[in-house]
Amino acid sequence: MRRTVYNEDHESFRALAREFVERELAPKFQEYEDAGRIDKAVFAKMGELGLIGLQIPEEFGGGGQTDTFKYNAILTEETARACTSLGSLRVHQDVVTPYILEYATHEQKGRWLPGMANGTLMAAIAMTEPGTGSDLTGIRTRAEQREDGAWVLNGSKTFISGGANADLVLVIARTSAYDPDDRRGGLTIFVVPTDSPGFEVGRDLEKIGIKSQDTVELHFTDLVVQDADILGEPGRAFEYMSHNLAQERLTIAVNAVSTAQSAIRLASEYAQERTSFGQPLSSFQNTKFVLAECSTETAAAQAMLDQALEAHDAGELSPADAARVKLFTTEVQGRVIDRCLQVHGGYGYILEYPIARLYTDARVTRIYGGTSEVMKTIIAKDMGLSARRS
Repeated sequence: MRRTVYNEDHESFRALAREFVERELAPKFQEYEDAGRIDKAVFAKMGELGLIGLQIPEEFGGGGQTDTFKYNAILTEETARACTSLGSLRVHQDVVTPYILEYATHEQKGRWLPGMANGTLMAAIAMTEPGTGSDLTGIRTRAEQREDGAWVLNGSKTFISGGANADLVLVIARTSAYDPDDRRGGLTIFVVPTDSPGFEVGRDLEKIGIKSQDTVELHFTDLVVQDADILGEPGRAFEYMSHNLAQERLTIAVNAVSTAQSAIRLASEYAQERTSFGQPLSSFQNTKFVLAECSTETAAAQAMLDQALEAHDAGELSPADAARVKLFTTEVQGRVIDRCLQVHGGYGYILEYPIARLYTDARVTRIYGGTSEVMKTIIAKDMGLSARRS
């Protein structure tokens, strides 16, 4: 189906992104998978080409595309097209950068954004803690203010994407006692350099997929953070975190649709090349019907996603609609990639074939950024469905 969300400038950017992915990323991607992270030199090269820092104002060395997410989406689409990924770059660019743009002071932006734009200062965000999962109100990492105004940070985080490659980490910590009448209050965002005394990168977490994205535990022991490194106002972190959820879920949806499309292409090519009982696999009715269903579902997901991209650029993508897009596209992704792996037969289970990596990578999209169950809860609330009465 013809897409209408992109113009000539977008397509010129796509050509640049595609050329970079094919030349610099794809040939070395298995090395990055084996290493458990992308070589940080890749991000610096992307910075030189203007492929990252797209939403950062030109004043701070960025691309100046402050009112659009579409260039970010194209970069995700092109990495998925090549059956690769850029590891934690999506977290750096699509999740963390908007927090700095929205809540940092001009002085803070001057310190952080130039390096974030050119790929020499990578950033991550540390929300999740052992035992808390999606319930951010249960955060136990604490920061206590000293008499001199500095803060002392203690606690641990887990499932931190980009935590090993990061130079800065946005750490969510409790700065006032938990209040059951105000469960969302008392949380603050601290911007912490990873070379700070008391900052420890814990073990690499071995995952079934997305192996090129470094995912680690972080520990903070009597780590001193200056008052000047608080992002926004103390106690308002939960409110701030809610502000960027729509874009975070949108970037997951972009990847979900793009990888589903790649899976269909891989399965179609395999079915045309593979013979069974003397005939191309693609000549069997079941194969044709399966791939036709996958194509139709993915086209529907693409149409929904494109509508969301337009709404987001217009500032009109609501949290509930972002949840709908994330829920639908990731569920489609899971179904489509599973069917496309089945078309490959036994070879689909062999990591030598890209479909196997797409399969294992896809499973987490229904978990991170809010589980499918959380998405359904948000949607139901938007529909006016009442909570169960006690």
